[in-house]
Amino acid sequence: MAASNPSVFLLTVNGHIEGANFPQYDNLYCKYCFVYGHDWAPTTGLEEGITQIASKSSQASHRLIWNFPLATTFKSTNPSGWPQLVVSVYGPDVFGNDVVRGYGATHIPFTPGQHTKTIPMFVPEPTWRLQKFTGWLTGRRPEYTDPKVVAQGEGREVTRVHSQGFVSVSFLIMTKDMKKMDYDTGPSGPANKPSATSGWSTEEQP
Repeated sequence: MAASNPSVFLLTVNGHIEGANFPQYDNLYCKYCFVYGHDWAPTTGLEEGITQIASKSSQASHRLIWNFPLATTFKSTNPSGWPQLVVSVYGPDVFGNDVVRGYGATHIPFTPGQHTKTIPMFVPEPTWRLQKFTGWLTGRRPEYTDPKVVAQGEGREVTRVHSQGFVSVSFLIMTKDMKKMDYDTGPSGPANKPSATSGWSTEEQP
């Protein structure tokens, strides 16, 4: 009976933080973490990580290439609080200090299969000119104490921000036992029918 009536479903997130486009900056690295609701818990894999430093390549249209792997599995009892991926990009300023170059977040795709997402990035702006000048002089600029606030949004609406850059992420999403719990994440078809032995569902997306 327990096998036919699961109490949780599983969401497996595989993929890569492929790279970024920051026309004004070079020699950048990326930190990532997952943000999720109270009913969610990771079962395997890493919840956060940091890429290597990447430099622009003329062969890649001056893009920064990381190709940093993602591999995490979550369990939950309901879709509320569906996980989000938060990325923060850092690099040196003119004084050699590491400063934030962008924050961004995106929900993990809801449907099984392959997906690619481009995340717009932004940075908080000083609220007045003296702060901006002091920040430039000291090499310190406004940063969030906890980057996870980017995914939460509470109180962030009063923060002045400046858009700059994009981060590209590829996902391969698999789910298990969602339909058994009456949650439908996409159209049925041969490509996303669960395996008779594993129960995992994946669908190739164009």
